[in-house]
Amino acid sequence: MVVFIVWLIAAGVLFVVEMMTLTFYLLWLSIGALAAGLVAWIIPGSILLQVVTGSLVALGLTLFSKPLVAKFRSSRGFKDTGTDIVGRQGVVLEDIVPGRYGQVKVGGDTWSATSLQVLNKNEAVRVIKRGTTIIEVERWGE
Repeated sequence: MVVFIVWLIAAGVLFVVEMMTLTFYLLWLSIGALAAGLVAWIIPGSILLQVVTGSLVALGLTLFSKPLVAKFRSSRGFKDTGTDIVGRQGVVLEDIVPGRYGQVKVGGDTWSATSLQVLNKNEAVRVIKRGTTIIEVERWGE
């Protein structure tokens, strides 16, 4: 029964981290851990079967969801809120120095940001590049 609880804790931790990142990859791992936990509940001594089941469920969900996400993103009317951020003006919330992250507010969203310039709090900046969760900015008007 202890292994079952370990799988449930792993699934819970992965789910909570997923809610912070919103990537869906950890969601699939969380569901895989739940499947492994179910196997652990039914057949407690089969660690190998638990790991294989959890891995196959997570891998299957990942592979199955990729075409669905691609189809959804290419559908008419889909708008990714992050794609139109490049070129927009923002305000520095936390100082940015080259090589370190700061915080920038663009519209109603707060982003982690980098810059090749030293930017101080409350300075106006322009977004020049967007990564997955980090943007690159420069001083507004340059």
